[in-house]
Amino acid sequence: MTDQIRIFDTTLRDGEQSPGCSMNLEEKLRVAAQLEALGVDIIEAGFAIASEGDFEAVREVARQCQRATVASLARASLGDIDRAWAAVKFARAPRIHTFIAVSPLHMRVKLNMAPDAVLEAIRTSVSHARNLCPDVEWSAEDATRSDPDFLARAIEIAINAGARTINLPDTVGYATPETYGAMFRDMLNRVPNADQAVFSTHCHNDLGLAVANTLAAVMAGARQVEATVNGIGERAGNAAVEEIAMALRVRHDVMPYMTGVVTSEITRASRMVSGITGMAVQANKAIVGANAFAHESGIHQDGMIKDASTYEIMTPESVGQGATNLVLGKHSGRAAFRQKLDELGYTLSDNEFGDAFKRFKDLADAKMAIWDEDIVALVDDEVLRGHDAIQLVEVEVYCGSNGPQRAVLTLSVDGVETTAAVKGNGPVDALFAAIRKIVPHDAATLQLYQVHAVTQGTDAQAEVSVMLAENGRTVRGTGADVDTLVASARAYVNALNKLMVKRGRSALEGLAAAG
Repeated sequence: MTDQIRIFDTTLRDGEQSPGCSMNLEEKLRVAAQLEALGVDIIEAGFAIASEGDFEAVREVARQCQRATVASLARASLGDIDRAWAAVKFARAPRIHTFIAVSPLHMRVKLNMAPDAVLEAIRTSVSHARNLCPDVEWSAEDATRSDPDFLARAIEIAINAGARTINLPDTVGYATPETYGAMFRDMLNRVPNADQAVFSTHCHNDLGLAVANTLAAVMAGARQVEATVNGIGERAGNAAVEEIAMALRVRHDVMPYMTGVVTSEITRASRMVSGITGMAVQANKAIVGANAFAHESGIHQDGMIKDASTYEIMTPESVGQGATNLVLGKHSGRAAFRQKLDELGYTLSDNEFGDAFKRFKDLADAKMAIWDEDIVALVDDEVLRGHDAIQLVEVEVYCGSNGPQRAVLTLSVDGVETTAAVKGNGPVDALFAAIRKIVPHDAATLQLYQVHAVTQGTDAQAEVSVMLAENGRTVRGTGADVDTLVASARAYVNALNKLMVKRGRSALEGLAAAG
C-alpha cells in the first residue's frame, strides 16, 4: 500500500458552509490559487447545483487550477450530477463527488427511503457520474453511525458502479480514534473490491477529535484525507489541513506517510482564509495561532535560548510563520512595499497595488510603526473588498457624554453615492442605523460585534468583526482601520455585501452535507 496521502481540501465547500463564511467569486479564486500553492491534491470548489453563483464559482475554479483536481459535490440525483459535471468539466483533472446517507437514522428521517432503495440510488448515481467523468468519489454520509454490514454492501456497489474514491465521513463528529480507525480496517478487509478504490476520511470536530480521528484512519489504511484550512466548517468545524500535514511531518517516525503539502505556505493560507471569511484564528490554535511559537515562561525561555528544540518540535519557518518584522514606515517607498507584499503572499494588479499603497501611506502617517499584521489587515480590507457593490465612502461620527450620538455616512451603492445622518444610542448604533437607512435590510439582525487590536500600542489598527443573520442565513464581515468606528463601518458594509450575495443562493445549499 502506498505511503502517499492525498489532501482533499474542502475549504471552498464545507468550509464555506460555516455560519458567516460566504465567499464571493473573486475570493474563491484567490483561495483556490493559494490552495494550489499549498500543494493540496484535490480542491472541492463547491456544490454546483446550489445556485447560479455556486455553479459559476466551481466552473471558474476549474478553469483556473493548473495542477489540482477540482471536484463538485452532488447529491445522488441525476440533475445534481449533470450540473456538477457541467461545472467541473473545464478542469484539467475533474472529479464528481456524489453522496447519500447510509445510517438507519438518516435513511428513515431525512431520506424517507428503504435500505434497498438507497443501494439502488448508489448504483444509479455513481454509474451516471462515471459515464460523464473518469474520476468519481462516493461518500457514505453518516458512515460512523451506519450498520457495518449495510455499509460494506453500499461500498461494494459504489466501487462496482465506478467510484474510485470511497469517503467514510464522521458527519456529526461522533467517532473516536479507536472506532474510526476500526471502521476503516473492517471495510478494507471485508469489502471484496476494496483494493480498487482509495479510501478517504472526512471528520468533523464536534468532540474535538477530528484530526485525531483522521490520523487513526490513515494508520488503518485511508489514503485520502478531507480537511479545511483553519479547520473551518459546519458546527465545530472540520479537521484542519495544517494540523494533519504537520502531524504527519513531525511524527513521521510513527506515521511514515507523505503529503504534497508545501508547509511553508501554511501560514499564508491560514491568514488568507481568515481575512476573507472573517473567522479569526484563536491565539492558541495549533500550528497557525499567534501563540503557537510564543514562549513566556522563564523556564521555557531559558531552554529556547540554549536550544530551540527544548520546547519547539517544529520551527516557525517550517510553516511560514517567521518572526514579525518592523520594516516599514512613512518613508518606505513603493519597491519596499511591493517586496513586503510578496513576502506576505499577495499578488496585486497595478490598480490594486496603487490603492493599497495609498492606504499604506495614510496608515503610516497615522502610525509610527507598521507591522506585518497591519499590512495583512490593510490589504484584506482594501483590496479584497474593492469590487463589492456597496462601498464605504466617508464616515463622520459625533459622540461624547452628552448624547444623543450622531453619524453622517456616505455609501456608494452600485456607483451611486448616498448620504444619511442618523442619531443613535451610542456612536456604533448611530453608524449602523445610517447604513440601514441607505440600504434597508430590516429582516437582518446583528448577531456579533467584536473589536480587537491588530498589533500592540495605542495607535494600533482596530479590526472589527460583524455577523448578520437573516432568515436562517448568517454572514460575517471584517474591517480594519486606525479609527475603530471607521473599521466598524467597513465590517458592517462587508457583511452586508456578503448578505446580498447569499440572498441569491437556493435553499439547496443547506443540503450539501456530505461531510
